[in-house]
Amino acid sequence: MINLNSKIYVAGHTGLVGSAILRQLKSRGYRNVIYRTRNELDLKNQIKVYNFLKKQKPDFIFIAAAKVGGIHSNNTYKADFNFDNISIQTNLINSAYRNGIKDLIFLGSSCVYPRNCKQPIKESYLLTGALEKTNDAYAIAKIAGIKMLEYYNKQHRLKGVSVMPCNLYGPNDNYDLNNSHFYPALIKKIYIAKKTNKNDLLIWGSGKAKRELMFVNDFADSVIYFMKKNIKEPFLNIG
Repeated sequence: MINLNSKIYVAGHTGLVGSAILRQLKSRGYRNVIYRTRNELDLKNQIKVYNFLKKQKPDFIFIAAAKVGGIHSNNTYKADFNFDNISIQTNLINSAYRNGIKDLIFLGSSCVYPRNCKQPIKESYLLTGALEKTNDAYAIAKIAGIKMLEYYNKQHRLKGVSVMPCNLYGPNDNYDLNNSHFYPALIKKIYIAKKTNKNDLLIWGSGKAKRELMFVNDFADSVIYFMKKNIKEPFLNIG
């Protein structure tokens, strides 16, 4: 049973979601939260990840570590997005299992669902249609993580759950116009337009797409809530 004294490892604690999970855990009084920078622990290195978890033996793991980016970077560096994310999640899930760590939450992405999927998106829509081509490499990696955790739950009796966030925003977001997601890019473009007294700005896309937004602290609260629940479903949408 997870309590305020449980050792909780947040992988990816400097990112948008990981930093929010870390903030919310500390604000709620969790006293034994551990984390490592990229220089301290390369999550793409299987041996180092295994040895770290063997030594630390956390009671719970949040897998918020990932290579992320916006439309431009996802479409330009497909090999990197696919390899890096598959490596990170595979090393963490498999090393957790090998070290007897059963409780974990893996962060997926809403892009795992088909490009033209019905709205509102239901979990049952996974793998029912073609993905959005601009970020299919990232989506395929995330789908692999979702299914890997599902299989490890069944075969090795892990108690992991994957969660799919909607579009998140908040502190520690990326505002680089070539690599950010749509909402921080929109904020940055409006900010620049205001600062330079422009009367218009260019926004990518047709304007027809609908987006669901959530403040990242609210998302972090939700995954901390599910950390203490026995979830039977292999993955959940959070929105």
